[in-house]
Amino acid sequence: MAYQHYYGPPPQTHPNGTTILVLGILSLVICSFLGPFAWAMGNRALREIDASGYFFDNRGQVQAGRVCGIISTVLLCLGLGLTIVILALALLAGAFA
Repeated sequence: MAYQHYYGPPPQTHPNGTTILVLGILSLVICSFLGPFAWAMGNRALREIDASGYFFDNRGQVQAGRVCGIISTVLLCLGLGLTIVILALALLAGAFA
């Protein structure tokens, strides 16, 4: 058999798939403040994909962008937490000097 018959609707592309992937990658490379947006948009898009019942051919893009957003958000929180700790230690060291 040279080809397979596909019965049903053709695969669809989620309209925000590419945007989520780009935001996720940019959050890792350039600006980690984009991470929470990629994470939230990815969650929403995955819920829409799961609720629709249709086959979306860019689900992997949405998941990759969401994971990049999660990683970037965690790194952002760790960086902000470390900055707060360093500033608190600097203020305490200045108060006792």
